[in-house]
Amino acid sequence: MTEANEVVLPRGVSAEEFGKALEKFRALLGDANVLSRPEQLVAYGKIMMPVENAAHAPSAALTATTVEQVQGIVRICNTHKIPIYAISTGRNFGYGSAAPVQRGQVILDLKKMNKIIKVDAEMCYALVEPGVTFQQLYDHINDNKLGLMLSFSAPSAIAGPVGNTMDRGVGYTPYGEHFMMQCGMEVVLANGDVYRTGMGGVQGSNTWQIFKWGYGPTLDGMFTQSNYGITTKMGFWLMPKPPVFKPFEVIFENEEDIVEIVDILRPLRISGTIPNSVVIANILWEAGSAHLRRADYITEPGHTPDSVLRKMQDDTGMGAWNLYAALYGTQEQVDADWRLVAAAFRKLGKGRIVTAEDAGDTQPFKYRAELMSGVPNLQEFGLYNWRGGGGSMWFAPVSEARGSECRKQAALAKRILHKYGLDYVAEFIVAPRDMHHVIDVLYNRTDPEEAKRADACFNELLDEFEKEGYAVYRVNTRFQERVARSYGPVKRDLEHAIKRAVDPNNILAPGRCGIDLATYRKT
Repeated sequence: MTEANEVVLPRGVSAEEFGKALEKFRALLGDANVLSRPEQLVAYGKIMMPVENAAHAPSAALTATTVEQVQGIVRICNTHKIPIYAISTGRNFGYGSAAPVQRGQVILDLKKMNKIIKVDAEMCYALVEPGVTFQQLYDHINDNKLGLMLSFSAPSAIAGPVGNTMDRGVGYTPYGEHFMMQCGMEVVLANGDVYRTGMGGVQGSNTWQIFKWGYGPTLDGMFTQSNYGITTKMGFWLMPKPPVFKPFEVIFENEEDIVEIVDILRPLRISGTIPNSVVIANILWEAGSAHLRRADYITEPGHTPDSVLRKMQDDTGMGAWNLYAALYGTQEQVDADWRLVAAAFRKLGKGRIVTAEDAGDTQPFKYRAELMSGVPNLQEFGLYNWRGGGGSMWFAPVSEARGSECRKQAALAKRILHKYGLDYVAEFIVAPRDMHHVIDVLYNRTDPEEAKRADACFNELLDEFEKEGYAVYRVNTRFQERVARSYGPVKRDLEHAIKRAVDPNNILAPGRCGIDLATYRKT
């Protein structure tokens, strides 16, 4: 932990130089928006990774309210070579939270830039600032009876669309691939210029949130999972709220069923019969989401044995795998699609189908149905209570949507986690062709020995999955450099060439996603 009176300085910056920068920040933003005392920075230094908080301690935090202030901040940073780490709501739990990627970086907190600039109910899009939360946007849509639906990750209410989309997060509705639904962003570059993607550069354009591509190179993706700019506005498409929404669950009793589940599901997703991002959650994900605790079943250390998992299934009615999906449209559309879906699972000859009429308000069905219908909630925070101790790291490899691939990945992950005395808490998020295998590596961060095991476990997960040709699509700040290397030297060289061109002073979040001019050497 960082001591209460310890002064943290940015890398390569003297106390005198940092003091000059702080004076300029205060002149620009006002004293209340420049936080530099250790007690003011506590909330920004809390992490869930198996290292000391001090490893990711910020040197200061700034809160901006306008684009012009963000421009001023980056200009000061260039003058004094101050590294700045921008966050939107700071709720990226399990991926680094609000803490900077490297010790000593100054946090630029954009939570006060929280204007809902526009919601167009006819064209079905929104334009928002980075501090807008899903709950805030949901309330705006609901209060104004706009007839639109959100898509968000879980738990969703306190997170926001800009941060989640910029990290390429996913949700649970037909619009669940969030970056695909992004349309037009405004970015402050490292030199202070303001760049608008797509049609945003055309003066007087009314199609900025309508047409993604504009003219020439399309650069939106360059600013996601990178450190090439600071996003100050983002547009994204919204789904019209359908007249009929039919959520359902299919409960499977055996782990081996995962092969048949996915192979039955894939053609239904590719054809669009099931239009939303389908979740297949294992028993421990279900238990944690339902706010059960491991201590309710077993107090011995190590991973939870199969005998206990089976007892949990018997006690709760949950399956070894639990599939959640939904149908959307008119009554006629939903009825027709339901006949196809029900017939497919009946043909499989296994799996118990549960509808909203069957489940009522029971958890975890209720919160899953809310996610699939665009209603934010915080239910999934229950995962963090399964083992307790505040440790969580998301391991998220991608695979083909094939049952054999899911079985292979699940077996590999389970073997490695159990080797280190940790549980396999996982879900597959099923797109038409790919699957995000999302595993929450939960551990007791207050136990140094368990934290050490968790760190070694995560390293081995990365190593062993990479040997099989799998890589993760997103990772916490401790392992971003490691994951970047797995994508090869050509990609790394190009990323750093872009960094040298757009941010030669290396002031924007050096180290984020493994991009850092100070440490990278071309091989």
